[in-house]
Amino acid sequence: MNLYMVSLGCAKNQVDTEMILGVCKNKMTLVSSPMDADLIMINTCAFIESARKEAIDTILQLADYKENGAKLIVCGCLPQRYKEEVEKLLPEVDRFISISEYSDIAKIINQVIDSKYDFEKYDFNNRIYSTPNYMRYVKISEGCLNHCAFCAIPLIRGRLKSRTIESIVSEVKMHVDDGVYEINLISQDTTKYGFDLYNKLMLVELLKQIVMIPGDFKVRLLYLYPDIVTDELIDFIKDNPKIMPYFDIPIQHSEDKLLKKMYRRGNKEFLLDLFKKIRTKIPNSIIRTTLIVGFPYETEEDIDNLLSFMNEVRFDRLGAFTFSLEEGTKAVDYPNDIPESVKQKRFEKVMALQQQINLEKNKELIGKIIDDVFIIDYDEENFMYVARGDGYAPDEIDGCIYVCAKEELKLGQRIRVRVLDCDEYTLTCEQCE
Repeated sequence: MNLYMVSLGCAKNQVDTEMILGVCKNKMTLVSSPMDADLIMINTCAFIESARKEAIDTILQLADYKENGAKLIVCGCLPQRYKEEVEKLLPEVDRFISISEYSDIAKIINQVIDSKYDFEKYDFNNRIYSTPNYMRYVKISEGCLNHCAFCAIPLIRGRLKSRTIESIVSEVKMHVDDGVYEINLISQDTTKYGFDLYNKLMLVELLKQIVMIPGDFKVRLLYLYPDIVTDELIDFIKDNPKIMPYFDIPIQHSEDKLLKKMYRRGNKEFLLDLFKKIRTKIPNSIIRTTLIVGFPYETEEDIDNLLSFMNEVRFDRLGAFTFSLEEGTKAVDYPNDIPESVKQKRFEKVMALQQQINLEKNKELIGKIIDDVFIIDYDEENFMYVARGDGYAPDEIDGCIYVCAKEELKLGQRIRVRVLDCDEYTLTCEQCE
């Protein structure tokens, strides 16, 4: 039986997809075209309106292939949050599977395709990986204890559910033994790891266990909540070269009144002190953040203040979104009277400034040596390799490094480069000894 699978949304969803493929791997053949499939599965995202639209458009597009006799299963965040609604809206789908049903996913698939396959277990250590051999995502927890006014994640994924330290360390060791160099620890709130299991923050303790694993590898932490980026965590990253000095800290905004309305802990003064502390202790650190513009109560003065804040902090990486109202969140009770056109203009201001900051920072690197960049692709149009390093997260969200090589290189190979030129999001480099 042939399986065609589509994964939408974030890296956390991607891990779920890899585990679903692991369930099916010994009984089904994964195919690259829905035209060849007996079973089509779509793992959906429903975080914001645009993600839901993408999910529904993908479902309708792939439903056309049912004419060839294929069954269609839709799983993930969309049915978890809107199962009754989508069952009525999309009768083309043979079965919607909520996230809470994943432990029974083998049984459900058998019911849909009318089989009695002895499927594999749904497990973190049983996956078909969609990442290159040198890189893996390791999901350390599910759900979230925060209740940000704009965010639907707790409504979809529930409260924090951490994996045990032993489970995570075992998975990381397995990847390192397989030759993986880059381990990306992911969750909804990585800094909160272990609080539900151990009644205290346990991220540093987890990292202590991980860095003891023998092997040549590095760990990147993604999604850190600012007020629990502790001195202990900063110092541990400073003192342990196996942990990349990459701080992905979404702050959402700089202005105290908006942070309070967003139900975010901390304030502007705290954020400024945090970023100053990180850069003082770890001068080569990379600080990435995410902002929301157009949130209720935001004024043009707030945007001007946010731009001034950005100029003061000078983030190394920054992404922004326009506010999307999500039903069930606290922001529903706020006056949502900022027009989309105004939101878009504010977004463009923020991104234009960050592009300027990016360019200035990249120009400062010209002539300098960057150690330990790893090859991720080859650009046949420009006859250059594409690479990343500690300062560049996966999926090219931070841009990339182009490399003029002196020899043929392999994917995952690590080299030193000298920076020759740049633009806002890329460096052009040459391989050096």
